[in-house]
Amino acid sequence: MRSPEARSIQRPRPVQVIAVTGGKGGVGKTSVSVTLAAALSAAGRRVMLFDGDLGLANVDVFLGLSPKYTMAHVLAGERSLDEIVVDARQGFKVVPGASGIATLASLGAVEHLALVQGFSALAAQLDTLIVDTAAGISHGVLQFSQAAREVLVVVCDEPASMTDAYALVKVLSRSHGVRRFRVLANMVHHRGAGETLYRNLERVTSRFLDVVLEFAGEIPEDPCVKRATREQRTVLDSFPSSPASRAFKNLAAAVDKWPIPEAPRGNVEFFVERLVTRREATLRVVR
Repeated sequence: MRSPEARSIQRPRPVQVIAVTGGKGGVGKTSVSVTLAAALSAAGRRVMLFDGDLGLANVDVFLGLSPKYTMAHVLAGERSLDEIVVDARQGFKVVPGASGIATLASLGAVEHLALVQGFSALAAQLDTLIVDTAAGISHGVLQFSQAAREVLVVVCDEPASMTDAYALVKVLSRSHGVRRFRVLANMVHHRGAGETLYRNLERVTSRFLDVVLEFAGEIPEDPCVKRATREQRTVLDSFPSSPASRAFKNLAAAVDKWPIPEAPRGNVEFFVERLVTRREATLRVVR
């Protein structure tokens, strides 16, 4: 007599998507994006870094890359996303933006939606997508942040940084439904200073906004970071034992444990189809 047998089919693992943003320029957002990508890649994750600053992209400059094609070619319909992807020597992949093209900095909602959806074709060989957003609260910053699973807000010990970070959180929460943020303090002058910055920001947001902030860690002020940047390398490459390198390795270990949502949130998201098929499907086969 035949008996039913339950067979589980493991669906593809959802891609972790992290938007690295900060509101204010000059907080080291791109440096954080690049170095975090390198640290996760060194830990064995399949990582892609998308330069989401479409008008003033500079990830390629940070890494010493000279891409033949950029996001400008994709948006012009001349190349597909997979055709512009380049390999960084640190082991992760880069989707280069474009610089000095004003029209890319002012894309509309339809173009951003198409761009987010276009990444689905790249999901097969990917564990983590890091989106290095532009500074400020432009439509692109808000769209990419909303479409990510995690929003990592980079701050530093400057009043303007804290003010702009609050403004960014306010707009994303009230107008785009983002309720949870992680805060990374960059270029801190002494141990514990980053948590103080986080508490100051959290004190204000908890009073006026319906959001949850979580402390992601701190990266110390380290001259090795600037020296590595001048060499167009990451601090992990040039100074693997430096204080900043140790901090980025700790950050990557923490990021690797961040949970991935079980289901879509109901808005535009990167790789949303992976969330739809998150749970295992059970097939009953009659033999």
